[in-house]
Amino acid sequence: MNAGSGAAGPPDLATLRGLPDPARESLARLVEALAADRAAPSSVRDPQRAWRVHVADSLTGLEFAALGGAARIADVGAGAGFPGLVLAAALPNARVDLVESIERKCDFMRRAAATAHIANVRVFADRSETLAANEGREAYDVVTARAVGRLSTLAELASPLLRDGGALVAWKGRRDPGEEAELGRAAGELAMQPLEVRHVGPYAGSRHRHLHLIVKRGATPERLPRRPGMAKKRPLGS
Repeated sequence: MNAGSGAAGPPDLATLRGLPDPARESLARLVEALAADRAAPSSVRDPQRAWRVHVADSLTGLEFAALGGAARIADVGAGAGFPGLVLAAALPNARVDLVESIERKCDFMRRAAATAHIANVRVFADRSETLAANEGREAYDVVTARAVGRLSTLAELASPLLRDGGALVAWKGRRDPGEEAELGRAAGELAMQPLEVRHVGPYAGSRHRHLHLIVKRGATPERLPRRPGMAKKRPLGS
């Protein structure tokens, strides 16, 4: 199958032009799976819209060299598999772990990965804090997170998963000075340094899409990870 066959091929998006044919074919299968699977945990089911809202938006993260060169990636709060499944298709030499605590979402990601022939993924039906306390501690080059929480919360979840020098790439909408200041206050406690904010809109139906690059500096603080849910309930720096 080629990426232009079936119900919907990709629109002419610059983010897709540099991908090799096998990656484009996997992404086409992924979009078709999203449209066909009634249990897909996404409100975006139209194939043409899904190419822009999910696929192109996920690929914007590759603007950061840290992500494009990563060998091990953890996508926390993976949901329907974006950006994780898309990145796995685009980076076949990387291993991508999709971390999601809701089992029905995990089931969909497993089905979608199989349908799209994306073999370099694992799905963890667990909290990221639990993974970070065990085999995932300081095991990843990059952690990704797409619109799943406040920046300080995401940095806290990412820190114990990342090796020293690793990076969090967080997909966010309009910039929030208060949220960024909160992250700045928590940065020392988390061993996470905000490095860059890049505007990459308009994707996901938003003109305000921004990517935040936050780098791990040093060893994981001993208090991390905190108990599951605490990073969201009581974010550091608030």
